[in-house]
Amino acid sequence: MEIYRRRHDVMAPRMCHTLSSLTEPRITRTAEQRTVVPLVRTLFDYGIAMTVLTDRLTNRPYLVFDGAMGTMLQAAGIEPGGAGELWNVENADAIETIHTAYLSAGADIVTTNTFGGSRPRLDMHGAGDRVHELNMAAAQVAKRAAAPYGALVAGDIGPSGELLEPLGLLTPDEAQAVFEEQIAGLVEGGIDLVLIETMSDLEEVGAAVRAARAIAPELPIVVTLSFDTKLRTMMGVNPATAVTEIGAMGVDAVGANCGRGPSEMQVIMEQMVDVRPEGLLLIGQSNAGLPHLVGDRFEYDADPETMAQHARSLRALGVDIIGGCCGSTPEHIAAMAATLESSN
Repeated sequence: MEIYRRRHDVMAPRMCHTLSSLTEPRITRTAEQRTVVPLVRTLFDYGIAMTVLTDRLTNRPYLVFDGAMGTMLQAAGIEPGGAGELWNVENADAIETIHTAYLSAGADIVTTNTFGGSRPRLDMHGAGDRVHELNMAAAQVAKRAAAPYGALVAGDIGPSGELLEPLGLLTPDEAQAVFEEQIAGLVEGGIDLVLIETMSDLEEVGAAVRAARAIAPELPIVVTLSFDTKLRTMMGVNPATAVTEIGAMGVDAVGANCGRGPSEMQVIMEQMVDVRPEGLLLIGQSNAGLPHLVGDRFEYDADPETMAQHARSLRALGVDIIGGCCGSTPEHIAAMAATLESSN
């Protein structure tokens, strides 16, 4: 099937870019400041097809993703158990403010507020009939925030919330349809890439990848799994298998997010680096440590400096895209971005 062909084989014609496109300025920490960065590596040498991601990586050997959305929504006052996706319409200014905080901190990519934006998850809040509306609105809000910074917007696809056969009732085709519905709204809102995140089941990953290919074949696909059970996902997938199996689906980047903090993320990414095939980008987005109950809320134990050191370690491994997950804030991303820039 087409889905399992290597990405750089499928997209080879798109590798013909002029030198000017490889050295155009990138935007730094504020919308007004621009810095020309020398070409530090030639992605063509690694068999990587040119996409919006690799185009940015020709200017600098890494990209900075944003951090947690849920943590920021809690700080903004969302009710416990509330559907953050509803804020894309009902409190869009707050969502835009969160995106802008990450962009000001140095993020090159912001993630739409749509982790739970699939029909099964929205059904839990009586909003299953608003999938397209809420996902499109999320993408539009993120694009509006990203525009002054020249940043990219990743359309966020979380797990469907349903188990696939044989452990559950959802068939692969039904799962693909769930993701297609969500991705259609994100694409209409203007996303630049698809982020399939916090996955544990390779079958569900495959359904989401096929959905992205069906709805937006021109967009890059990034996939991350959560290895929070003794360095395996809930479904028993280890990091090396994830890279091998998901890389064979022809996606642009594979990696890990969430988990148990920087120390375990370091081990996970080391295992991924060891088996990375030619032409595949790697991404790491660790939680800001582990949560601890303080009063009536959880606080994470990795401060910005700890996350900055972690970012430097991931980059030393050769990880291409680095960001944060649960518990990480614009302060964490600012420290990570500054450290990566100073060590570049």
